[in-house]
Parts: sequence; structure tokens; C-alpha cells
Amino acid sequence: MAVAGGLQLSAPSHGCQGQVLLSSTKSTLFAGSPLSFSLSTYGKESFCRKNLVVFARRLSGLEEAMRIKRERETRQLAPKIGRRPPLRRGRVSPQLPVPDHIPRPPYVGSSILPEIASEHQFPGSEGIADMRAACELAARVLESAGKLVRPSITTNEIDIAVHQMIVDAGAYPSPLGYGGFPKSVCTSVNECMCHGIPDSRQLQSGDIINIDVTVYLNGYHGDTSKTFLCGEVSESIQRLVKVTEECLEKGIAVCKDGASFKKIGKRISEHAEKYGYGVVERFVGHGVGTVFHSEPLILHHRNDQSGSMVEGQTFTIEPILTMGSIECKTWPDNWTTLTADGSPAAQFEHTILITRTGAEILTTC
Repeated sequence: MAVAGGLQLSAPSHGCQGQVLLSSTKSTLFAGSPLSFSLSTYGKESFCRKNLVVFARRLSGLEEAMRIKRERETRQLAPKIGRRPPLRRGRVSPQLPVPDHIPRPPYVGSSILPEIASEHQFPGSEGIADMRAACELAARVLESAGKLVRPSITTNEIDIAVHQMIVDAGAYPSPLGYGGFPKSVCTSVNECMCHGIPDSRQLQSGDIINIDVTVYLNGYHGDTSKTFLCGEVSESIQRLVKVTEECLEKGIAVCKDGASFKKIGKRISEHAEKYGYGVVERFVGHGVGTVFHSEPLILHHRNDQSGSMVEGQTFTIEPILTMGSIECKTWPDNWTTLTADGSPAAQFEHTILITRTGAEILTTC
């Protein structure tokens, strides 16, 4: 999710029977959001550590091979893409005001991160019209924001423009005030996986930037993101961006009433592995509608997640791919999350509606 961006996982979720318990932390975010949860079971069955171990062993050979391949390609590409200085925090300006007549989501006014709602979201025949309107607005704002991307513009200037477009449409920028998030959009540059806070840093030719837009309109959230190229971007990084978008498309393609959620991660991983890219496991998609973040949590990597999609439900899919390590580190602001090795990362996101025969992408213009 984005705040729209990715939910953050603190424990493996493969091959276990039991209930997922969610607890919010200061680092948790929207979809993107970092969510942290623990796994436990009830009744007679105990936590299935044995199953987790077996599953990990089964994948360890493939994962190690892919890790070696990614490291080799990263070394080979280094002379071509050059050594860009690591991302540094710029000056963060105060948050922008929202006119009083615009309705706020219930979390606004509190710095406490909301719990992830356990209920799956089904807008219904009446609500889906409002949901479509919110998602279409988010898509329009995102495309307009993407046209601003150029060398010398600051991410803060992008935030100002996004904020103005949203409030002019009578909507509220969902990230603003979510668990204390200080801005109206997430801007994640180069090695930033997600949840970047707009600041005074100027974009440079060769940068990539994910812009994550979520709006709250007529009681519904619309959530979408896209990675844009700034100036002259190397072919290797352009390929990362292109493949990430393809992974989102392939994940959506398996969705329909009755399909298992784990098919999404399988299809995304299969495509990413063809190019030697890593799929970030820590951040996941999520249910979205009247609530910003809810179940189901959508895993983008290979997994044994239980459950199936149901006609009428809405959620996001938002894979993050990297050219190197899928491990991450978070800045002291508790939001900005970067790849641990400084390698580039890209992300794309859509909000979708499950139908009887497929999935409708709601976040389109």
C-alpha cells in the first residue's frame, strides 16, 4: 500500500495453520504500510515450526541460486549505472492544510497507527460506484504527478501538487496524518523501497521514483502507485521498472472468484526470477475500501497462504522488485525504507475488484 505501500511482516507466514494476529507499530504503514504481525494458533494444534523449517529447506536452493545471480548481475552492471551517492534525507516542510469542509478518515488527528481491520472489504452494488470514483481520482492524480517528474524538481514540490489536486477534487489525501505520516503522498527514490517522505531533495537525471497516491472520497479509499523514470535512466534500471510493472499485471491476471491468494505470489515470483530480480517479502498488499488497510494481506512472493478470493471484494496488489538484496533498513523517521545494500527498487500498485471471471482494475483513468 502506499500509504499505499506495503505491510511489513515480522514473522514467516508459510505453511502454518492458525490465526494471524496483527499488532500496529510506529513503523507500520499503509500497503505499502509497514505492518507487523505475529503468528500463533489456537486449540490443540501448536505453532507449526516443523512445517516452516521444511518449507524453508525446500526453497533454500532456489533462493540461494537467485541471490548469487542477482549479486553477479549487480556487480556486472555497476560500471554501466555508475556509483550514485546513497539517498539522503532532505528538509521536510510542515504538512499542508486541508479545507474544513472535506471529510476526514477516522484516523486523522491521532498519531497512533490504526490496527489492520480483520474484515475483508466488499463495497456492494451501491458502494462500488463511490469506490470507482475514489480510485479513478487516485489514478488521475498519479498520472498528473508523473508528468512533473524531471531533473531538479523536488519531491516536496510533487507533494504540494498532489495535495492540491486531491483537495480541489473535494477529497482527502489518505496518507496525511496516517499514524503521524507528515505528507500527502509517498515518494520513493532509487533504493527506497517504499514510504519515502517528500522533502527538499532534487531529483537527478538517472533517478527512478515511485509515487504512491491514495485518496479518500465519499467514504472510500482509492490506492495506486507507479515508478517513473527521471531524465536519462540506464537500460538496466529501465528493465527493472518494466519487469516490475509486468509482475503486477501477471499477479492481477490470476485473480478471479474462487482463485487462491497464493497464486498471486507464485506468478509474480516466476516472472521476476526470469530476470534475476528479488521480490521483497516484507511489504504486502491489503484489503481497501471504507478502511485504508484490512485483510486479506496479499503476499507477492512464493507462499502457502490459505484462503481464496471472493466476488465483490476489493484489495491492492503492489509488488516491489530489487536488483540486489530484498532485505531492508528503515530510517529513524520510521517510514522511509531502503534496500539494505543500496540497490535500486521499483514498485507498481493497483486497487482491484474481484469478479466472477476475473478482476477489474479500479485505479485507471
